[in-house]
Amino acid sequence: MAVIPVDRKPLTLAERTYLPQVWRGLKITLKHFFAKNITMEYPEQRPPIPPGYRGVPTLVKDPNGREKCVSCQLCEFVCPPKAIRITPGEVPEGSGREHVEKAPQAFDIDMLRCIYCGLCQEVCPEEAIFLQNQYTMTGYTRAEMVNHKDRLYEIGGTLPDEHFKWDKKKAAAEHGNVH
Repeated sequence: MAVIPVDRKPLTLAERTYLPQVWRGLKITLKHFFAKNITMEYPEQRPPIPPGYRGVPTLVKDPNGREKCVSCQLCEFVCPPKAIRITPGEVPEGSGREHVEKAPQAFDIDMLRCIYCGLCQEVCPEEAIFLQNQYTMTGYTRAEMVNHKDRLYEIGGTLPDEHFKWDKKKAAAEHGNVH
């Protein structure tokens, strides 16, 4: 294999001293030094969240503070990575929810497995699970990244119920109009 020499033009005095390259670098540095600061002071300042953002899945309560989840387990069945685990339980006596067959005894979402797809929110017939705008979930261990029922309600809070179906079902049950 033959080696072909490459002819190069000789460097000028300025190029040999690297002054033009140093000046161009300093020019960029000075431009950024005097420019407006664009760094956010996180977590005090947060970037705007775009509409339709799918964040952390949480459980919500109705305006009366009652659990909306009836432990139908549809979200658990539809979850692609199997991040949701529900243990159905009985509804306690005198809770005002006697018209509901069951309630979740345990409801866990493993945030290390969750892919934020939103299928759990779409499939929920009771509108009990919502994807919130929260995007910072941190923990030091795997156990800290599993959100249990109380933590899910803490993050989710209370959302307005547009249908008031629990109040309608309760009123119908009290009047004996349930079929």
